[in-house]
Amino acid sequence: MSDAFNTPAPFGRNNDISAISQVLASGKGWMKLVGIVSIIQGALMCVTIIYAIIGWLPIWIGVLLLQASSAIERAEASGDEFALRESLAKLKTYFVIQGVLFLVGVALFVLAFLIFGATILATLRNGGFHH
Repeated sequence: MSDAFNTPAPFGRNNDISAISQVLASGKGWMKLVGIVSIIQGALMCVTIIYAIIGWLPIWIGVLLLQASSAIERAEASGDEFALRESLAKLKTYFVIQGVLFLVGVALFVLAFLIFGATILATLRNGGFHH
């Protein structure tokens, strides 16, 4: 009786790491593009007084993407498991930051919507809009 399900080879062989990292490596150009654009966006934000407070976030995001791209290149070229793990960790941090920014954005939108709605209701209760 043959065993249809053979035990997989242990993770960590150089050719396995290279093969796995090829999926991410195929998108490294896009990672670099988004990283560079994010850094430029953050630098431009830091020029203005109002956005200087949050301008470091796009710079951090851009640096994370460039680091992830470099690490995935190393993993694909040399089969370095540590480089693959480093790339995945950088991408995880990138998505956590983006998720938090998304939630903050949604909360601010809801808050602005509630304030706008309350302002309109108060204006209508006080006799409407007068010219």
